[in-house]
Amino acid sequence: MTAPAQQHYDDGLVQLDRYALTLRRYHFPSGTAKVIPLQSIRGYKAEPLGFWMQRFRLWGSSDLRRWLPLDIYRPVKSTLVTLDVPGTYPSPAFTPVKPQEFLAVLNELLAG
Repeated sequence: MTAPAQQHYDDGLVQLDRYALTLRRYHFPSGTAKVIPLQSIRGYKAEPLGFWMQRFRLWGSSDLRRWLPLDIYRPVKSTLVTLDVPGTYPSPAFTPVKPQEFLAVLNELLAG
């Protein structure tokens, strides 16, 4: 028998479970978290983290299309995930520590 697939992800800044995705240190200047119900996520876009646009943006937005939570380790991360959440502008975006693991869990939860 195979082990059941993992149903959650938590790297300290990004938490995902079967109910919601939580982005810690999201709101400026309070640093409070943003909780997005999983059923509100219509889709996402995962792309390599750009060298000039978002890599050195520690908090906020460079392009006014996405908002990134505070993450002092973003310059050494590789993947930017931008969520499609209707009624939310700018779009929530973040850089998970383990992007492959995060995307596997997200795909499984969105499909189920």
